[in-house]
Amino acid sequence: MERWKGRVALVTGASVGIGAAIARTLVQHCMTVVGCARNVEKIEKLAAECRSAGYAGTLIPYKCDLSSEEEILSMFSAIKTLHQGVDVCVNNAGLACAEPLLSGQADGWRTMINVNVLALSICTREAYQSMKERSVDDGHIININSMSGHRVVPNADVHFYSATKYAVTALTEGLRQELREAKSHIRASCISPGLVETEFAFRLHNSNPEKAAATYEQIKCLEANDVASAVAYILSVPPHVQIGDVLMRPVEQVS
Repeated sequence: MERWKGRVALVTGASVGIGAAIARTLVQHCMTVVGCARNVEKIEKLAAECRSAGYAGTLIPYKCDLSSEEEILSMFSAIKTLHQGVDVCVNNAGLACAEPLLSGQADGWRTMINVNVLALSICTREAYQSMKERSVDDGHIININSMSGHRVVPNADVHFYSATKYAVTALTEGLRQELREAKSHIRASCISPGLVETEFAFRLHNSNPEKAAATYEQIKCLEANDVASAVAYILSVPPHVQIGDVLMRPVEQVS
């Protein structure tokens, strides 16, 4: 991780859970981290905690609604003005709405597509352009995917969500191919965790907190820091090594 010291990383969805853990880890490794979310109060609190802990890096909160391309472009413009550009982009933001295929509402489907697919793609494009215009040839784009991007579980509430994560799997491989065709050494990776104990289930089952809590009580789940450690691992490998996907799940998880 030594070569990333002082360089700039963007982490989307950095206010809670996996995103917050990734932001903290990269700050610990001396990076300047722009953490974005719609609500930045929690990121501001995390930034203060990082300063109090004496971490060598810096966490910079940035308010951004990732469902708006205009706000994403404004964020990248601000990063360019204040920090020259992005060297690492971690597309972590993602969500699930309990909208089955046979009875779901299109608004929920659109929300998942806008955040899980389109925002990820826009951030990827803008991060690449930021690197290219500064002749950064060793940057990295990491997509936080899911095991749901590799198999479909028999749960109607997450079938559409799974479809968006299958898209992330295809987008990451497509990105790797396009970077190679462009003769770029920027790398593309994704991490596909299974069940991680975060606020995810509580947002999915926001009208049934008992059901959400039960999701995490069945087995010993992964923790957000486990995923953050995988991000650090991907960034730490030599520049000639391409990590395509890291599939990780709790030992007790069935699929």
